[in-house]
Amino acid sequence: MKHIYLIFTFLIATTCFSQVNEDLTPEERAYLYHVVKKSPILNNNFGRYFDYQGPVIKFPNQKINYDSVELLIINNPELLVIRKHEISKSAKGLIAEASNKMALWELNKVLLAKRENPNDLKQYKNEYNRFESILIKKLPPNATKPKNGEIIPQPKLQNLMNPSLSLDDKLMHIKSMRFLTQNDQLVTLKAINESINEYVQARAFEIFNSLGGKADMFENVLVAAGDGSSTTGILEEREKDEQGRWNKGLPKAVGLFPYQLHLQKTIVKKKEISDIEPMRYTENNFKTFGNNRITNIHTDVWGYNSEKQTTVVFEKNGLNYHLFGSTDTRFLSPDSSFGGSTTFQSIINDLEFNKIAKLKEMIYGKKGFDHWIEYNQKKKDATEMKIEKREKDYSDMGYSPISTSSKPSRKVKKSKRKAIKNGSGSFDAAPTTSSNKKDRKKLQNTIVGLYKLFDAYKIKIAELEADKAKAVDLMAQYNLKLDRYKQIMGLRWATYTEKDGLYTFQDSSTFDILTQEFKFAPKAEVEDFEVRLIAIPESSLSKNADEVMLHINIMDAEPNYDARINLELKDVFASDKWELPTPLFNDDDSVALCVFFESLLNKKTSFNMVCRGQGIGKWDGVQTVKNCSPNELNKYPGNSAESKFDSTFVRLRKSELMIHIDRSIYLQINSFTDPVKSNLNITNDNIRASMLKYKLSKNDILSAYRTAEILRRLKSEINVIAGKYLSRDQAKIVIDRFNKKWAKTRISVGATSFKQGDLN
Repeated sequence: MKHIYLIFTFLIATTCFSQVNEDLTPEERAYLYHVVKKSPILNNNFGRYFDYQGPVIKFPNQKINYDSVELLIINNPELLVIRKHEISKSAKGLIAEASNKMALWELNKVLLAKRENPNDLKQYKNEYNRFESILIKKLPPNATKPKNGEIIPQPKLQNLMNPSLSLDDKLMHIKSMRFLTQNDQLVTLKAINESINEYVQARAFEIFNSLGGKADMFENVLVAAGDGSSTTGILEEREKDEQGRWNKGLPKAVGLFPYQLHLQKTIVKKKEISDIEPMRYTENNFKTFGNNRITNIHTDVWGYNSEKQTTVVFEKNGLNYHLFGSTDTRFLSPDSSFGGSTTFQSIINDLEFNKIAKLKEMIYGKKGFDHWIEYNQKKKDATEMKIEKREKDYSDMGYSPISTSSKPSRKVKKSKRKAIKNGSGSFDAAPTTSSNKKDRKKLQNTIVGLYKLFDAYKIKIAELEADKAKAVDLMAQYNLKLDRYKQIMGLRWATYTEKDGLYTFQDSSTFDILTQEFKFAPKAEVEDFEVRLIAIPESSLSKNADEVMLHINIMDAEPNYDARINLELKDVFASDKWELPTPLFNDDDSVALCVFFESLLNKKTSFNMVCRGQGIGKWDGVQTVKNCSPNELNKYPGNSAESKFDSTFVRLRKSELMIHIDRSIYLQINSFTDPVKSNLNITNDNIRASMLKYKLSKNDILSAYRTAEILRRLKSEINVIAGKYLSRDQAKIVIDRFNKKWAKTRISVGATSFKQGDLN
């Protein structure tokens, strides 16, 4: 959705003076302005509420030189007005993103100052002391030393806290620290990681509050996944903005995103060794807020790799919600086609349908191990049977009698003929004796050959079975990896629908691509959920996985916190009356009204108006909502004069006017009453007939009268204020569009609705 901005700068500057100067230094305010203006997602959502009123300095290419503007703001703080009242109505996750960037920028400055001049931190001394006080509680004893009666971190640890170092460099440094055991090294690295997250969370929450943000739950987590090498993820981290352009105005803090570490044991030359290894995927566990509040999750990708699709998975109650990165920007989307790069699913598919499938074919296929084992087993068995048969034949020859014949053998006859021919004289033929010696020898050789063949088949079968066992073992490893990959990716994928970049999942959870916010629908109970960040490996079997860094922010949100106009009229009406005693708007609403008018001027932005008489209300723990099964009371309990003003009754006598401005303009008015019966005198025959037909109470009708009164007052004030704030032509467009929608609006009550004229 494109945002169209008209020129209201002067108008806003002269009609609203809500700002925040007291909690941030001039340097912090200047850098915050720089960060917001150089981050399109932040600038589009609330950049206008950072009202810079100084000279605009530009480069020769006409782009604004924000570095120079920073210096002007630092030296002249009055040039920047920050309107936290309006910022507070923006997406909470984006306020948290800006706050996180500020906290990272600050910690980066602090740690660099400590390394460059450890004895004189100047303006960052308090900040470093705060960080060190967190760190010292988490370090193992061997990583600390006494100094001047205090315990401080070992000086060599400063090398590990260089924000510019990759994890590989940190591991190399810590391995050289002989005063630490390997377990101490792991604990030390985890201590630094936890301290960074704790410091950044606390500082980000302070800045978040300074910008008008409100939250009872605020969790801010920095996390990295990958092999820890200095690769594309590091090079691309925040040097590119959301549109793929190189951006020098954002904090470099890749070294401050912690990896989840563990000791990896391997066998090398029959010896078990262990190394500190980063996780290629991360698992962070959280809880929803419950209490009928929205749980708001903001994701902010750093260090994305344009060659591999960033993948983030949420899981709650076994249902998985997937967010995928784009090849061009760091934005995430549930749409997996959002980016065309290498995906984790393609890694899973390669492992399952290529690597494992080939092993299955190699083992169980038509020409696989099982086939050749069976083939050779049959040959072996057949050979064994031949051996048994030949050995029996050989044995039978041993029991055959030696026979003698008076007739000469053929050989003797041949010799006789030869002798006669040669004139040798007479030749006496000897009798023929048969002992089967030649046949026995031949059979013996055959048996020896069969045994050799039998042994060959036996050896071949053993080799095939050994190869099969290795293949089966390898396939088991691949299947284990595949199962883990599938578990990481999720077994139950949530379905969704999409409209204008707003994705709604099957359980009413939502993801807004414009704000990068995922929201779990409000529930009374608290539920566990998990956020997983996946580094895509080089291949399905590779241990190499390029880095990806993620900022996760979790916080609660009250319903309608982001309404640009949110008026709560608490107990402003007299009993059984509907006359408004005061105007709806005052000067504090000027900026919000200007934004409303601006949106009305954009004809492409749809405008909807819904007005309801909600009747008797009930408190759901967060807000007043319609009571669908009310139990009316005849009077207030106890002492009526006092109990009427008890908070449990006052909070039900409420009317509200809200205007949400996002992809469209959505204006709604609701009025509620407490459960005590109304004595309203109703004379309108149409209303009386509707009460009978739709079973409406007098409280239902009273709330409708009050809603109608607010709607009438709204028209009157909008028509006047538009003429005051806008030019004649603009005012006419706004007033005409508003009045046209106003004239068509009916007041809903139960299952019916009334024209405004019926409720005069």
